[in-house]
Amino acid sequence: MEHYTFVLEDQPYLGYFQYGNEKTPVSTTDRHGFRVTPGPGGLRATVGDDRPDGPVRVLAGSSAVFGVGATGDAATITARLWNAHAPRLPWLNIAGQSHNSAQELLLFTLFQHELPPVEDIVLLSGVNNLVLSRLPEEKQGRHGAFFDCGPAPDVVPPPDQRVAHATELTIRHLGAWKLLADGLGARLVFALQPLAPWVREEPLPREKLLFEELDEVSNFRRFHNDISTMAVGRAYADRLAAGCARLDVPFLDLNVALAEAAGPQDWLFIDRVHCTDLGYDLVARQLADRLDLV
Repeated sequence: MEHYTFVLEDQPYLGYFQYGNEKTPVSTTDRHGFRVTPGPGGLRATVGDDRPDGPVRVLAGSSAVFGVGATGDAATITARLWNAHAPRLPWLNIAGQSHNSAQELLLFTLFQHELPPVEDIVLLSGVNNLVLSRLPEEKQGRHGAFFDCGPAPDVVPPPDQRVAHATELTIRHLGAWKLLADGLGARLVFALQPLAPWVREEPLPREKLLFEELDEVSNFRRFHNDISTMAVGRAYADRLAAGCARLDVPFLDLNVALAEAAGPQDWLFIDRVHCTDLGYDLVARQLADRLDLV
């Protein structure tokens, strides 16, 4: 994790994004800042650089899709999909760290001209909107708050209000994704990103040690303890599922999927939002199996 510094480049319209042509011991980005997806036989798939000819699939989202916590590019969700669980087409990693749903949508639209034909778009999202729902109304604007737009407040809205606000934004922006996907002739699906306390009531001992250490230097527990319960996670998933049904977009709650697929000693999370290599591999497997990706 020491190599995931979260030092991002200021970007017009997006706010911030990964630096282009960056190479660290754990990650590689193309000329635009998108993470490289290594594939079988030494192939690579990127938005801005080299990729095999022909159609692709897209995995879109924020830092979990980027693969924060993975020990290398080959351990990201897109790499595990292309190399193991849904290998029929290359997978492009279209993710910006610390993005909300508006930024995720904008990122795709700004770089759509770089893409070949797209067969599938998997949007793995939802957590950041709920995290940002803690901010006051004056920071939300018309399209939702974003990270670093102001100091964290001491008082936050109640969980049901946070869930309702995050759902409205997520489904509103998903409607625009649907229009884009239909125009591209692509199949769109939505997967609710896993959050550790929504997957297991009690973390593994090693996960608990990590979470406690992180809580000493961050405000996650202070500001998000109210949404870090199984009940809130399921309520949020239910609302998102209903919104997806209205848009005719298939929905998958990866929290339930991971809980059912993981063994009792499987170490899934490096922090509450990001996974280990095993966790990302299980996410890729559940996406492939439960969304009929081959």
